[in-house]
Amino acid sequence: METKERDYLFDNYKAILIILVVVGHFIEVASEDNLGMQMLKWMIFSFHMPAFIFISGYFSKKTYSLKILCRRLLVPYLVFEMFYYLLYTFVIHKETELYLLYPKFSLWYLMALFVWKFVTPYFKKIPGHIAWAVIAGLAVGATNIDDNFLTLPRMITFYPFFLLGTMFQRKWLTRLRTVRNRISAAGIFVVLNLFLAFVDIDNLFEEKIFYGRYNYEYLDLSDTEGVFVRLGCYAISLAMTLLMAMMVSEKQNRFSYLGSRTMAIYLFHGLIYSCFKSGANFYHSLSNFAESALILTASFLVVWLLSRKPFTDFMNICCL
Repeated sequence: METKERDYLFDNYKAILIILVVVGHFIEVASEDNLGMQMLKWMIFSFHMPAFIFISGYFSKKTYSLKILCRRLLVPYLVFEMFYYLLYTFVIHKETELYLLYPKFSLWYLMALFVWKFVTPYFKKIPGHIAWAVIAGLAVGATNIDDNFLTLPRMITFYPFFLLGTMFQRKWLTRLRTVRNRISAAGIFVVLNLFLAFVDIDNLFEEKIFYGRYNYEYLDLSDTEGVFVRLGCYAISLAMTLLMAMMVSEKQNRFSYLGSRTMAIYLFHGLIYSCFKSGANFYHSLSNFAESALILTASFLVVWLLSRKPFTDFMNICCL
């Protein structure tokens, strides 16, 4: 039986994204005086989850049975909810309960992915489903839905990226990836990040506008302002996602293996982050170069550690 050849472009892309996920979380509370970290946060949060969701959609073109979805997504969700509960209660002594309907930390993505994969075959039968998904994503920001109950705000806000991913064809990307287009993509990517840096320096908005979790009132926006800001976020996130896809190498390299191990890194890194944040006093400032270099190094080490076999083997067993 032939083994399906891996598409290293997507492995390399996912490797970059999982590194950005870990780095983004570890630097999230950087001091506002740390300009470099602030700009890095804006770059990361502007597209890393939309890109991950887009790629998840790309690899979710077929219909999955409820049994498979429960095994691959709900079981890991329940296992890691228990891990977080035990960690919070007995290790870092953070007040919590076993709230299965309120995902802890990064577990919202498993719950959202379960729902997206389940409903998409039916949702795509609706005429104009992309437009309806975008409208729902804009409208949910004007509601007062609890920002973490069943992760509904993020689930609805980010759903258009999953839908677009299911529709995307690899041949489209191949046609776009000419040398000239890739150079242009790099230039546009830099310009977009300079724009985000300007938004940050000018203190126009918080990077939380990209989180998809908070309503417009929480972000100090009127509903009308919120709709236009979120539309702008959609445009920037989609542009950054596609630009990065055009720039990423499609050749196998020493980091390509990370692309096939993202689930273990994604789920376990939050446990390490929670301990680190609870125990490291300096972390709550993260204002100078030495601290920044240390936290970035720690992030890379966490990615490397969690890509090792004990963690990946655990995920393989967990998802059987």
